[in-house]
Amino acid sequence: MHLHEIEAHDPQSDWGERAAAMRAAAIPVSEILHLFNYKPHWTKHLAQFAQQVMRGESPLSPGERELIAAFTSRRRNCVF
Repeated sequence: MHLHEIEAHDPQSDWGERAAAMRAAAIPVSEILHLFNYKPHWTKHLAQFAQQVMRGESPLSPGERELIAAFTSRRRNCVF
């Protein structure tokens, strides 16, 4: 991660707990989890928006949306 202070921040939310559990299990942690944990009151609405984009009403199934996100992340060399 580019912002070490954010990555090292103690868990302040479910996001931080998930990141800590992933780190303890040697699973790569997405940088967005660190950001969501750092200021959870700031990122709550962003998380809700992302959830609606991926799980809300759409002509595409959630699986199709996940596949598009994974493909896009791979093309951009991002961890999905």
